[in-house]
Amino acid sequence: MPGCFKKTLFALASLISFASFLLIVVAMGIPKWMTGKILCKTGADLVNATDPELVKFIGEIYYGLFQGGKLRQCGLGGRRSKFTIFPHMVKKLNTGLHVMIIMFLCVAIFFSLVSFGFCILNAIKVPYRAIKGPAGVCLWNFLAGGFIALAVTSFMAAVKLHHLTEKIANFRENVFQFVILEERFEDCFWLCVASATAHAVNLLLIAISGIHFPKIKTKTEEANVTAEDIMY
Repeated sequence: MPGCFKKTLFALASLISFASFLLIVVAMGIPKWMTGKILCKTGADLVNATDPELVKFIGEIYYGLFQGGKLRQCGLGGRRSKFTIFPHMVKKLNTGLHVMIIMFLCVAIFFSLVSFGFCILNAIKVPYRAIKGPAGVCLWNFLAGGFIALAVTSFMAAVKLHHLTEKIANFRENVFQFVILEERFEDCFWLCVASATAHAVNLLLIAISGIHFPKIKTKTEEANVTAEDIMY
């Protein structure tokens, strides 16, 4: 049976793994990975809009891995619309990269659950096989955190290098052209970053569980036997 200290550490690691699983699921389901401001360039150019008038041509956009929405401002009032990435819009984007982001997160979900199960196992008993012990828990946490990091990095590459926001903003826009004025990574993106950080914390906890702390031994005082003690 593992000691009380190790039980506590593995129990805490199991909670962190399950929390990481929940964070990824929530992040994938909510369409708030990126928000931004978009300028209707065509409309602004038509009326030669100056700085005070540009407000009428600045809209908003937000999107996640599967859906999003935008507010079009082309001088005649705002018009809101929603869109889905699959199945139509993904054809205009970098399909391979977008699907890879989703696949990376799905694999990370799997390894987070595996890590959760192995942490529970190590909190209950000492596994016979090494792969089921702390070494295995470290492996699953490393893989889960690594795949989350790959997903986050791939999303940043899609936004910054492949101009993902601009492509989404101009999807099915035959008359007006939109340019991106501002982009912000939102809560769901940072939830994934927090999830990867959680697995790094788990690696630290498993490393601490392997430290053998010295046991404090109390010295027993030796009895000094004298001649007087023998007499009495």
